[in-house]
Amino acid sequence: MSTRASNFGPVSDGTDGESAIADPLRVAMLTREYPPEVYGGAGVHVTELTARLRALCEVTVHCMGAPRTGAVVHRPDPELYAANAALQMMSAQLRMADAVGAVDVVHSHTWYAGLAGHLAGALYGIPHVLTAHSLEPRRPWKAEQLGGGYRLSSWSERNAMEQADAVIAVSEGMAHDVLDAYPAIDPGRVHVVHNGIDAGVWHPGAPTGSEQPVLDRLEVRADLPIVSFVGRITRQKGVGHLLAAAADFDPDIQLVLCAGAADTVELEQEVAGAVDELQNQRGNVFWVKEMLPTEQVRQILTASTVFVCPSVYEPLGIVNLEAMACATAVVASDVGGIPEVVADGVTGQLVHYDPVASGDYERALADAVNAVAADPELATRYGQAGRARAIAEFDWSRIAEQTVEVYRGVIR
Repeated sequence: MSTRASNFGPVSDGTDGESAIADPLRVAMLTREYPPEVYGGAGVHVTELTARLRALCEVTVHCMGAPRTGAVVHRPDPELYAANAALQMMSAQLRMADAVGAVDVVHSHTWYAGLAGHLAGALYGIPHVLTAHSLEPRRPWKAEQLGGGYRLSSWSERNAMEQADAVIAVSEGMAHDVLDAYPAIDPGRVHVVHNGIDAGVWHPGAPTGSEQPVLDRLEVRADLPIVSFVGRITRQKGVGHLLAAAADFDPDIQLVLCAGAADTVELEQEVAGAVDELQNQRGNVFWVKEMLPTEQVRQILTASTVFVCPSVYEPLGIVNLEAMACATAVVASDVGGIPEVVADGVTGQLVHYDPVASGDYERALADAVNAVAADPELATRYGQAGRARAIAEFDWSRIAEQTVEVYRGVIR
């Protein structure tokens, strides 16, 4: 397993017998999410990466959803309107694969586009690069949402991963998970290229624009500690663990919970019940259910004393980078790629997650949050170190350059 895309070495100029690779490269970027329809880390990744790649390559984005400018949009087969959601998704991928056409490389993201990438590669005789943002075998709770479709998504992911010319993992932890879940993959085809952050968008500072600041609208007090969470309501993000831990937060701590887009109605009801119980028990809970604009999320992160990430599975966790870029201390579980982002004792604190000892984890999470929130000097030091680390190690331009190296490697 290579640890960086740079293992391919310098690009040939043709003088050593290899054919020089024509510039600019023509890339078909396949994704489910693309602005304005972005709801998760994979969508953020594609959006930011594509913007930087366009300075280096010719990129055509193929996505799903409503019509929009700047991308080719593909919809499911209308004859499958009543079919399982996974089957509908696969029909959209057939249309996507057909539309790729004459490019040098096709690059897919998640199982939602992996089948299209595999088929396009075979149909047009071009290399297929797949970025692994998460793995279906590591998310068995998806069966709650997809039913039998989870077996389809799992098959689709396995096929695309095992057949791809290169697999990009967004962290070392993710790379290890890829090889553990799919041992048929040659480790030499797996390359680590981290997620990134735009420190110009995510930064500390006062609210911008003329609208009422979001914390004023929520009636969150500026003179008390603020602990924030931003994420979807899914088992993966550990919202239930956070709400259980929050019962032991210091009474002065205000919990701002930006949590929506639940996987299932049942899960949303479960979280709603836990929030009501917590509110009755301690108060100071502010639940934001809608997806907020970037500027409002930035305001919340900037104002927070601590950002908490209680994920039970997280290939990297872009939201931790967003908090760090806002100079906010992070308390997070030590799963997946999070330890590659959050430097324990430097930019925040890591809490060990053990699925068979959830009570211990929740108590330790509360202890860590309380300790950082009670020490403003420590929180400030963590936050400043976090922003410096985000800028130095996770700039999107560097990540785009590493991605192009992967493209050139598979083309050769």
